[in-house]
Amino acid sequence: MRLTLRAKAISVCDDKIAKKGEGVGLSFYAFFANKNDDPDLLMEAAEWWIKTHALDHFEKATKIREMIRSGQ
Repeated sequence: MRLTLRAKAISVCDDKIAKKGEGVGLSFYAFFANKNDDPDLLMEAAEWWIKTHALDHFEKATKIREMIRSGQ
């Protein structure tokens, strides 16, 4: 996953956790606006989430943040 997407994902996770608490879940769609203005980036996130890590549709934001921070 490219560095800009990693930074955005961590920021989104931090924001969701701050607003809704440690137990909040999210999907990779949370990293994007409601319109598909960058399909390559969306597919990169989807591949990381689905193919590389076989994550469920919704996962805890804390788990995703730690995975990304650890370089996974």
